Amino acid sequence: MNMEVSVVVPVYGSAGILPSLVERLESCLKAYTTDAFEVILVHDHGPDNAWQVICALAADRPWLKGVNLRRNAGQHNAVMAGFAHATGRFIITMDDDLQHDPDDIPRIVQALKDGADLCYVNFEKREHALWKKMGSAFNDLVASRLLGKPRSLYLSPYRGIRREVCETALKYKGPFVYVDGLLLQGTANYTSITGKHHARRDGKSGYSLRKSVSLWLQMATSFSIVPLRLVSLAGVLASAFAFLTALGVVWRKLVDPGMAVGWPSLIVAILFMGGLQLLALGAIGEYIGRILLNINSRPQYVVGQRVNLQADASNPS
Repeated sequence: MNMEVSVVVPVYGSAGILPSLVERLESCLKAYTTDAFEVILVHDHGPDNAWQVICALAADRPWLKGVNLRRNAGQHNAVMAGFAHATGRFIITMDDDLQHDPDDIPRIVQALKDGADLCYVNFEKREHALWKKMGSAFNDLVASRLLGKPRSLYLSPYRGIRREVCETALKYKGPFVYVDGLLLQGTANYTSITGKHHARRDGKSGYSLRKSVSLWLQMATSFSIVPLRLVSLAGVLASAFAFLTALGVVWRKLVDPGMAVGWPSLIVAILFMGGLQLLALGAIGEYIGRILLNINSRPQYVVGQRVNLQADASNPS
């Protein structure tokens, strides 16, 4: 039997909600595809007993599969671990907190069957804190500039992907994963549907402001050289500003020989140029650091255990 749908769910700190999530997915997927589906829960080394819950739920559900990572790899790396084990023709990714409605899965699959390679779910109203909404808007703006995506396309973690596009993304072996960047590099044939976004049923989000900033840096430095170009442009502008300032000082000195050229202007110039140089070094260092970690073959993730899965599945571990 050919697998029709694979649902990949990264799991972190959501042990209490997993039984409800599995029940909802089971009800929806059995009504849609009968038995031609699988759900892959990737436990991203969270702080609770979610892995034990996954094992218990999978005991009498052969379609429910689990991957336990030895250390926390991050949401996007965990999704890549799910991709590596998925066998479906269509692959769905969603969060583990039931804010994404499993009943939207048939519509996502239909959009892929209609010809799209990639389908995102845009939400009528997102039940997130204000800082997350603002961060998402900023991320969307940056992605539009760096990845060339339309502003109307919302990069949601609730998405559907054709298997061929997923296999293209899996060719990336570096440690710094930004899933949407990999997917959009593999196809320009994408669409979106509108779905409902529910309030979180249990616990709290594992995404902090620090993790959000880290994800933005991965997108900015892994898929674009725009930051380096911006630093170069800033250097040109600073040099021009310094040159014009120097001309102004010389002119004033010629007009008014008694003018004392004081320390303030010198200190301002030094601080300005010093700050610009540190900014440039920071951007260059970010790229060099990523090159170093890629050369050292740092893995995207390391698998510790599997449930209802073959141990020889393709993965960087």
